[in-house]
Amino acid sequence: MVLSQKKYSFYFYIITISLAVPKILFTLRPEVNLFTEEAQYWLWSQNMAWHYYSKPPLVAVINFLSTSVLGNTEMAVRINAILSGVGIAWVTYLFGSYMYSKKVGFWAALIVQSMPVWWLASTFHMTDSSLTLFWTLSIYLCYRGIKENSTKWWLLAGLATAMGLMAKVVIMLIFPVLIIYLIYLGKFNVHKEKFLKFIVVSLLGFIPALIWNWQNNFDTFRHLLALSGTDSINNLPTNLSIASRSFIEFVLSQIAVVSLFLFPAWVAAFWYTIKNKNAESIYLILPGLLAFLTFAGLSIFKDAMINWPAFAYTGLAIVLAKWIDRQSRRWKKITFSGVFLGMFIPVLFLSPDYLGLKSSNLMTKTEQNLIKRLLGHEQLADRIDFLTDSLAIEDPFVFSDSYHTASELSFYLAENPQTYVINMGVRKNQFDLWKGMDQFLGKEKFGVFVSWNFDNFKSKAVFQELIYEETFVTTFKGIPRRPINIKFCRNLIEYTPSTPSSY
Repeated sequence: MVLSQKKYSFYFYIITISLAVPKILFTLRPEVNLFTEEAQYWLWSQNMAWHYYSKPPLVAVINFLSTSVLGNTEMAVRINAILSGVGIAWVTYLFGSYMYSKKVGFWAALIVQSMPVWWLASTFHMTDSSLTLFWTLSIYLCYRGIKENSTKWWLLAGLATAMGLMAKVVIMLIFPVLIIYLIYLGKFNVHKEKFLKFIVVSLLGFIPALIWNWQNNFDTFRHLLALSGTDSINNLPTNLSIASRSFIEFVLSQIAVVSLFLFPAWVAAFWYTIKNKNAESIYLILPGLLAFLTFAGLSIFKDAMINWPAFAYTGLAIVLAKWIDRQSRRWKKITFSGVFLGMFIPVLFLSPDYLGLKSSNLMTKTEQNLIKRLLGHEQLADRIDFLTDSLAIEDPFVFSDSYHTASELSFYLAENPQTYVINMGVRKNQFDLWKGMDQFLGKEKFGVFVSWNFDNFKSKAVFQELIYEETFVTTFKGIPRRPINIKFCRNLIEYTPSTPSSY
């Protein structure tokens, strides 16, 4: 594709905005509900705080703002992810254009938008959506600060990092990235003062976490230690084959999230960069490499989630775009084909089935497995609302053994009531910090227990009377799904939930 420099901006915006359309259509599909984590973060926005058990407050603040304008709807939540995706692509375009040319910026943005990690962050509103946006923005602004030796860009980068810290603490990896790069350039002393100012401004974003954790027994830090596997020496690997398998699975998962279709081009571009030691490309590769190595090392001790390092991979797209710009027509065709497939398949998956390509039983079952955590929640809530009305029960409290189920029900039940979780012996979660069901002891109120996993309370709760119970089965395109237990009970007289012993 041969375009004038001026036209690259126009085509960037056309393509980027067009890619938002299938996500909007996907969100509007009546059978597709919020992802369970999305529902949890929405519920946080209904209980505003400085911080939350497992994450900083930004995801809740953004949800609060969007739902205040658009109401408690799926689109009000998902629009935040869609806009973050546009922002990630836009900053990548600016970054590539600044470093090289609008042509490189354009193709870098397209490569980013063909990566599975971008589709996840820009379709479902989770903490990675804003984390990836502010990480990309901060890395870009820091580069301008280094290149132009300007305090202004360092301070702006600090603000971006502060926002990222209020999304996810892992953005602090930017500090060692910059230290390593400045030492590599031999210019650490040149930028030392500006770098320190950058750190001070960045750490302003840590204030909400510090305040909340000081007041709550440093629960978030305990939770992060538990996730990392460093909270106990018992988590050290004792079986080499298990550790090796976990490490290999993690490495393969990272290849998948940056796109299998581009794998040959990734390998060739990285090899070229390492061999030539170009300072600009080193800067772009270093963040992703450090994040990858950090979590790859962690994967030896404990299963590492596929998304943990993926926020740092956007710079890799600029490296690939610049490399491919120098290559033969054959390499360009290979890369452009990979970009096309990386965009076409998600668009096909998210879009309505206009062509009947997803109507076979095999495709329906495949789709159900892929989006199973997005299905059946509204059907379940509608059933509970129907039973509540039929039984002439006013204002019952709804509870579950799962914070995922409780969050989804709060979103989809009429009037969005606060729901509750009865701890059956699982690790601590945000519901353990909120006001619990003990407030209803002896109040002659009705409770509704909803569970995919249990058909009774396992002596954790005792009600005076069981009013009604049933097993409800949700469906997807006529295919039955897991049965759900529903119990309507009256008058909670005993409540002895498990006390969480793990984080």
